[in-house]
Amino acid sequence: MVFDYIEKYPHRTKQILGISYEQLQSLLNCARKRHQDIKAKQSSQKIRINAPGGGRPTKLSMNEQVCLCLFYLRQMPTFQVLGMMFGVSKTEANDTFHEWIPILRDILPSTLLEQVSNNESDLLFVQEVLTNFRLLVDSLEQPIYRPSDQQEQQEYFSGKKRQHTLKSQVIGLPEAKDIVEVEVGARGPTADIKMFRKSQEKFDKSQPFSGDKAYQGGENITTPHKRKPKQELTQQQKDENKALSSNRIFIEHLIRLLKIFRIASQRFRLKTDIYEQIILTVCGLVRLRIGSLVLPN
Repeated sequence: MVFDYIEKYPHRTKQILGISYEQLQSLLNCARKRHQDIKAKQSSQKIRINAPGGGRPTKLSMNEQVCLCLFYLRQMPTFQVLGMMFGVSKTEANDTFHEWIPILRDILPSTLLEQVSNNESDLLFVQEVLTNFRLLVDSLEQPIYRPSDQQEQQEYFSGKKRQHTLKSQVIGLPEAKDIVEVEVGARGPTADIKMFRKSQEKFDKSQPFSGDKAYQGGENITTPHKRKPKQELTQQQKDENKALSSNRIFIEHLIRLLKIFRIASQRFRLKTDIYEQIILTVCGLVRLRIGSLVLPN
């Protein structure tokens, strides 16, 4: 069993699940509490015929169920293999994963802005503080299976990747200290600048950004100098491009951390209608991993 192995070798937790053993324990505590609250609310709203606790008991404990969910996000085996590794059937592994994903999504804010979105004064304060930083922005694409409908094939086909994809955009703090905002699940051909302008509405109008050449033409965003036909860049322009690249590399680090969870990097095998929920959960796990999100004990 994977959970037993982690209990025996806690120092290997990050390799297996993507987060440290201590972070896993905090996540398990929050997930159990949230699950119990949901069950208590459901129980109070329905008319009981049988006594509480009836029915077939589950083979896995709550900790093992959460571990199963995290293992799938990190390693992305088939549900057949996942069930074999946790001693349950393929169907139970699938049901367990889809039961816990909404709970993990609920307790793991995917971005800094989402974390403070419930309190307007906190949100305004964070937006004001962020103007002191030049935020980093970049996009990533993930392959999906080719849609059966020809019209959908055209809508999702990315000429850059030469396959059908979903595109997401990440906005992060300098030095990859946190994920500030994300746009998830745009169709492959969607222009980066179009996604950026949509995200920009969530920030102060004076908020500065830094992006690559795909964001040229945007407001308040610094992009590299682009060489014109039959002209060379000046030495100053080359130096400025080099300095900009050195600062922007940290958004690549954040994207790399997202792709550590294979469900965010390999061909997406689940239904596309839960894609946003899955990727936002992974963003929350990355924030937990880098320490920008701290869960209560």
